[in-house]
Amino acid sequence: MNYDELWRRLTQVLDEGEAKAIARMVYEVRYGLTFTDLCLGKDRQLSADCQIELEEIARRLLKQEPVQYVLGAADFCGRQFHVAPGVLIPRPETEELCRWIISDLGCKRTEINDYSILDIGTGSGCIAVTLAAELPEAEVVAWDISADALSIAQENAIRLDVNILFEQVDILKPQASNIQSPFDLIVSNPPYILNKERACMETNVLDYEPHLALFVPDDDPLLFYRAIADYATTALKTGGWLYFEINPLCANAVQELLRTMGFSLIEIKSDAYGKQRMLRAQR
Repeated sequence: MNYDELWRRLTQVLDEGEAKAIARMVYEVRYGLTFTDLCLGKDRQLSADCQIELEEIARRLLKQEPVQYVLGAADFCGRQFHVAPGVLIPRPETEELCRWIISDLGCKRTEINDYSILDIGTGSGCIAVTLAAELPEAEVVAWDISADALSIAQENAIRLDVNILFEQVDILKPQASNIQSPFDLIVSNPPYILNKERACMETNVLDYEPHLALFVPDDDPLLFYRAIADYATTALKTGGWLYFEINPLCANAVQELLRTMGFSLIEIKSDAYGKQRMLRAQR
């Protein structure tokens, strides 16, 4: 099977543009072939074993399994992360959250030799690893309730050569943590999709990505924001910052929650699509 044959097969479940993009990703990530290589016909020179593997890849993609899980890799902030069905696939809007933090801290690099950061619900480790790599002076701690997610996050930290302290902690029961010292910054991309939003979601997300990391009850959409903010009232240093990725449907409610809990300088930031997707607040 060559590139043209692969993308044409994928049009059974994808539009042509997405099928071509995914086929290019397969050849680049799995076989190291650039688009120029494809134009030169190098995709026709793959071994028989590679052809067998391509058939399996096509089979999984036709079942609408996300290409990142099929390949075991996802790009995030210029780095490649290992991903598997036990963790969310990193999203562009989460990259924007990381860049906001890095931009805010970049102007005070001389002040963060002992700066401490906690990432709650680390998943693949994309936030924690990115911040540790871009802010090497900082000390980074990452929590997740899932042992599988922590294993993947630790693998990414080792492969990308950053030092992070990982802990299995349920933020709804944070007293289980061994970390006692206050943090300068807490960041989280918690579960925030309402169950009623399922009907609008793509099959490849609903059928493959971990629901534990996606959904909150319709009758308590602020469940994790409230728990994290409550923890942050004592775990953040005075003047420390709390950053969230947020559901645009709950942006005002999260802002009001933080205000009633005593946070100040609350700011909501829109993502590249104009949706209210990020928030920061100071203790």
